[in-house]
Amino acid sequence: ELLLKLKIITKKYMKKTDAIIGIIIGFLIGAFFFISLKALQIKIPYSWLLLIVFPPLTLLGLFVASFIGKKFSAIYQVAKFVLVGALNTFVDLGILNLLMWIFGVFVGPAYSVFKGVSFLTATINSYLWNKHWTFGKREEIFAAKEYSKFLIIVTIGFLINVGIASFVVNVIGPQFGI
Repeated sequence: ELLLKLKIITKKYMKKTDAIIGIIIGFLIGAFFFISLKALQIKIPYSWLLLIVFPPLTLLGLFVASFIGKKFSAIYQVAKFVLVGALNTFVDLGILNLLMWIFGVFVGPAYSVFKGVSFLTATINSYLWNKHWTFGKREEIFAAKEYSKFLIIVTIGFLINVGIASFVVNVIGPQFGI
């Protein structure tokens, strides 16, 4: 009965694909959050519930945004953008922490490499989700101008992100027991 009500509500306010994608993104956020907690050896009772809690929360957030978006059209797209941004944050943190945990390396040049890999993975993830879902650009034609802009921005972001993270970890060192 709950699924039937959900189907009726989502059909009225949002596309079925948006609801499904919202659930998938919620699951991925929960999964990468869970991976980060495990890799950092942070013990939170019932942390596996993140995999169950985040999907309905993201769906609820999208539903509220779509409801408000009927009055203010940009709100729904902003909500999708924020949701993808949250996913990218957890992809970056999850991959970084997983690589550090697997290799047992938390400082030095290897940390910078791990941070670079996690940043690039999150950036590619961001590009794909935002291009095809948030902003709905479905054409498959390779646009050299779009790609070159993306490459320039990613390079600048990469240098800033990896540079600051490496400086903090390798020069400043751990703070407040973290």
